Amino acid sequence: MESTEGYVKHQLGLPHIDHLIAVLCFVAVVYKLTMLLAQRRAAMQSMELFPGPPSHWLFRHLKEFKQDGSDLKKILKWGQQYPYAFPIWFGPFVCFLNIHHPDYVKTILTSTEPKDDMIYTFAKPWMGDGLLVSEGQKWFRHRRLLTPGFHYKVLKPYVNLMSDSVKTMLDKWERYAQTNESFELFNHVSLMTLDSIMKCAFSYNSNCQTERRVHTNVFPPPFTITGLCSQLSELFVYVSYFSGTNEYIKAVYEISNLINLRFSTFPYHNDLIFYLSPHGFRQRKACKVAHSHTGEVIRKRKEALKDENELDRVQGKRNVDFLDILLLARDENKQGLSDEDIQAEVDTFMFAGHDTTASAISFILYSLACHPEYQKMCRDEVLQALDGKHTMEWEDLSKIPYTTMFIKESLRLYPPVPGMSRITTKTITFFDGRTLPAGSRIGTSVYPLHRNATVWEIPEVFDPLRFLPENVSKRPPHAFVPFSAGPRNCIGQNFAMNELKVSTALTLQRYHLIEDSTQTPQIIPRLVLRSLNGLHIKIKPVDP
Repeated sequence: MESTEGYVKHQLGLPHIDHLIAVLCFVAVVYKLTMLLAQRRAAMQSMELFPGPPSHWLFRHLKEFKQDGSDLKKILKWGQQYPYAFPIWFGPFVCFLNIHHPDYVKTILTSTEPKDDMIYTFAKPWMGDGLLVSEGQKWFRHRRLLTPGFHYKVLKPYVNLMSDSVKTMLDKWERYAQTNESFELFNHVSLMTLDSIMKCAFSYNSNCQTERRVHTNVFPPPFTITGLCSQLSELFVYVSYFSGTNEYIKAVYEISNLINLRFSTFPYHNDLIFYLSPHGFRQRKACKVAHSHTGEVIRKRKEALKDENELDRVQGKRNVDFLDILLLARDENKQGLSDEDIQAEVDTFMFAGHDTTASAISFILYSLACHPEYQKMCRDEVLQALDGKHTMEWEDLSKIPYTTMFIKESLRLYPPVPGMSRITTKTITFFDGRTLPAGSRIGTSVYPLHRNATVWEIPEVFDPLRFLPENVSKRPPHAFVPFSAGPRNCIGQNFAMNELKVSTALTLQRYHLIEDSTQTPQIIPRLVLRSLNGLHIKIKPVDP
């Protein structure tokens, strides 16, 4: 019997097939390794003019990043040692030139160089080819079609909607004001900004702030990079962080952490390896939740607009929102966006319109708690501007200049987007004469840029007066870029600033914010700036 099976197997040539497969696999591995070594050699040659910190022979600078709240401090220290720019290696093959000086930043942000082909590509399964990651003519066309969605006439009615969302959050805080209990900001603020973006941009009442109780006392353990095996074995998902709250927010938080994990784990740079990993499965599951959420919003609006095909007709009936413009926008050839493009832009703006603003607002409120003298000055200004009203209106936004300066100073020290990256398509020459060849990756490190001691006097000191007009005029324009700059700046920055002002003003009108000195934030860079252990404050009512 065995001899018969052996004879059949031999006749079918199975041993030869096994051998052929083994040879092909070996050739593929050798080819891939050769390509990676060539990539490494090219990166090393491109960075010859830029000295940087010493690194591990294999993990390079990944060993330096502990993911425990100390990483940004380390980058600040390196920035002091290496003015203007220095290379950072993420594993043995991927290198970014980390820039942190306004003149270097100006060279990149005023150019048309595309987003880098790595970390933004990692976001595509979630956000598709939306404005954040698209390039070339597609990006230009989408930007032109979507710009009317951020005209002041569209933004103006949003202020009342933002006020309603903020007041819902502040109502929930009553119990903390009565008990003097310390509580965490980010979870509450995330729900508020999600509620706000849903009402403003999509005219959708999600009731996400009141539908379930929010738990804010459970935080995930920090990342650790103790070696490749532990990186691959641990599941950095952190569902417990948002236990009991909105499913969409949990999905966004999880995807954000998984993108960061993929970037910092060099085997995961390979699409197949990541796809087959437990983390790849987690990301697909979280993306499904996020897409389901945004897809439902699109489906309901399409149903409401099924008999409308012109924006002017909709505008005659009600206030037009971002989703109306997205669905009805047409170019010079009368062509609109495809269903795939609409989904990508909604996913992009749902994230950008709630997570980045949640980070910014949380750190603003935390900064107010840490600086009671500035808090009082802001509150006095707000109370005078509102003059007894308990809501914020469009005209009030321009009446709080000192509070606006405070907000900008918080954005300086705690930029909601801590970094941006590009890849060069041609040789780039910086102001000091050093050059970088085509194909090089450049990371604009916003956090150390905003604390660069050559630009900002005593940069660690919180001082709103840095943003007096006469002081701003003395600084390079690219010293402060919380919303990026140049042709690819944030299309929604006016929307964001309005929401920051509304949230700050209404909170100050109602509560005194008090620092919880027992909870020092462990700040970490993700897609947005976060704290590993949250941002904790106490509050008490303002005496009417």
